Amino acid sequence: MEHIEQELITIRGTVESVVFHNPANGWTVLEMDCDGELETVVGATADVQSGEELRVMGGWVNHPNYGRQFKAESFERALPATAAAILRYLSGGAVKGIGPSTAQKIVELFGPDSLEVIENQPDKLAQIKGVSLKKAEEMSESYRKQFGLRSLMLFLQQYGVTASEAIRSWKRWGVGAMDLIKKDPYVLCGAGLWISFERADNIAAAMGYGHDDPRRVKAGVAHVLRHNLFSGGHTYIPREKLGAASTALLKVPIEQVEDAVDDMINDEDAACEEIHGRQAIFLPDAYRAESYAAGRLSLMLSITPPPLGDCAMRIAAAEKKFGIEYADRQKEAITEAYNKNVLILTGGPGTGKTTTLNAIINIYDGMGLKVALAAPTGRAAKRIAEVTGKEAKTIHRLLEMEYSKDDDQQRFARNEKNPLDCDALIVDEMSMVDVMLFESLLRALKLTCRLVMVGDADQLPPVGSGNVLRDMIDSGVIPTVVLDEIFRQASESLIVTNAHRIVRGEMPDLACRDRDFFFMPRYTQEQVASTVVGLIKDRLPAAYGFSPLWDMQVLVPGRKGALGANELNARLQQALNPPEKGKPQRQTGGFIMRQGDKIMQIKNDYDITWTRDDGEQGAGIFNGDVGVVEAVDPRSGALRARFEDRVAEYGPDNSDELELAYAMTVHKSQGSEFKAVVLPLFSGAAQLMYRNLLYTAVTRARKLVIIVGREETVSHMVGNNMKMKRYTGLRAFLENGGGIR
Repeated sequence: MEHIEQELITIRGTVESVVFHNPANGWTVLEMDCDGELETVVGATADVQSGEELRVMGGWVNHPNYGRQFKAESFERALPATAAAILRYLSGGAVKGIGPSTAQKIVELFGPDSLEVIENQPDKLAQIKGVSLKKAEEMSESYRKQFGLRSLMLFLQQYGVTASEAIRSWKRWGVGAMDLIKKDPYVLCGAGLWISFERADNIAAAMGYGHDDPRRVKAGVAHVLRHNLFSGGHTYIPREKLGAASTALLKVPIEQVEDAVDDMINDEDAACEEIHGRQAIFLPDAYRAESYAAGRLSLMLSITPPPLGDCAMRIAAAEKKFGIEYADRQKEAITEAYNKNVLILTGGPGTGKTTTLNAIINIYDGMGLKVALAAPTGRAAKRIAEVTGKEAKTIHRLLEMEYSKDDDQQRFARNEKNPLDCDALIVDEMSMVDVMLFESLLRALKLTCRLVMVGDADQLPPVGSGNVLRDMIDSGVIPTVVLDEIFRQASESLIVTNAHRIVRGEMPDLACRDRDFFFMPRYTQEQVASTVVGLIKDRLPAAYGFSPLWDMQVLVPGRKGALGANELNARLQQALNPPEKGKPQRQTGGFIMRQGDKIMQIKNDYDITWTRDDGEQGAGIFNGDVGVVEAVDPRSGALRARFEDRVAEYGPDNSDELELAYAMTVHKSQGSEFKAVVLPLFSGAAQLMYRNLLYTAVTRARKLVIIVGREETVSHMVGNNMKMKRYTGLRAFLENGGGIR
């Protein structure tokens, strides 16, 4: 049947009340008086106040809970014309600094000319008692800014730019936004605005910009670099590969691309270094992060800590305190942490990393050092706190991330000017730390602060850019101790021994039926999926008392297909949290989200505000954070989510940053541990079926691993030692003495 596009309808009326408004992106629910009928209107717009007259284009929809609503595609405003309408408009707080009392005085004095006076003759407002000339100018500026945003939204609307995207543009560039975009529409696909290059390209074409315009070529090159930075984790691209990819995207001669790259380097919109005999092209932020990290680490290594007693004596005291005899490698690690400012401690499960770490902390405490502990995620921080008995924070919380309403850039209160108050910092799960966060962490350390980095270099690289842990180890510059002896108690766990077999390229033991690692052969995808759902819903809770939500996790190689995260989430949601009368839900993206669902944040969002149970407030929910939906408002589309002790509010605009988390990809599970992991392995995309991914999945489990599927798939993954190739510069910078320039 042919799809017939619905024609837009126009309605006009006066705003009676604003039910909901999200200033970050403009999503609004309002009641509007349309010729005596009160109608509900939903859509994205700038600030709307009671008393405003609107012309709204869109269409009628029937909401399952609230009945008929008008879903707006665009809003146009008509200024209130009568004195009564102006009074109502100003009294509603439309203009900063004007409340009901001041609004009454303005309208009494200027009548229907009040808005013209506010905009163009603010000095006249100073006639009013209590309004100084400075305050009058502030009122006028607030009014003009408000209508500047509205003009920008109307201008961009004709090119398909949404209200929320226009608001981000306004927040970034202010009153000059429209002129800037007209001069170079490709600024819309720059960092922080999230508009794709393809859309910016279409907007530029509609404005008459040519196919070979130098601004287009530079924007295309920057897009290729950004895409590889954020999607592939590459901090640079070899120049020849950048040229080929950019030429394919832009369909212009390679000479134009090369000229654009040269211009970007000259203008410091890109950086160029020679790495491994080829030119490497970086975006400025990635270049700064890796070169700074290398330089700072080299400087820290050049400082010798003051002697604080005999290390062997301190190790002996720790052995006596904990009733442990440390192995030679453990003693080596403790000694290195004692004698050096920087140390990497790495090793697989069961090799004594935690035991060694506790000894290091004990010795630091005995030396009178103030020790801080951190990890990339909340779950990882909680785990290191449990095993050490010390407080641990996420890196973002340790650095005191600040919330900025003016732009989308993260900022940390802790930096060179305000360093962390600690003498030693221990960071766990270093394999997860991307280079941008690592740079911020190093900037916040006092030069004499000791840094111990703990992680498993055989796990997957971070979700973000760079490959910090692997680069530092491979450089040979950073003191590194590898723990590779499996201790007797740990060797009784098949999870531990099988993980080590996998990383060595050997098949795990799949035949054992009475320990903590099981293989359940299944011969069709439907059999695998049904078994997984049954394990999570019934069998494992009955046998072990595990919570289906919080103790167990289904991990999958990828998102797509019958055994991908998307499809398994739908099946597990139906089994664990089915629809019920009175249980609110809403459609978001391609799936339903309802109260009680297990959810995960899928991108860093530094703007989302949260409140802790103790009343502390802050901002930022991060990629991989797992929580539960506490409440859903089907009318506005807003929902409330709990992430351990933090509660955050989501509007309909940013709820696409959440997805169901009954099943998640192995990549998203990094830094987390679960009592039980269920891993369906049947078939899948070749680029996802490799050794490190299987190893990472298995090492997420503390008490139980169950693999469901085909033994041939397990064998293929063990034999495929393909590693995720990333172009990164940290290793080269370290090898060159802490930076090339």
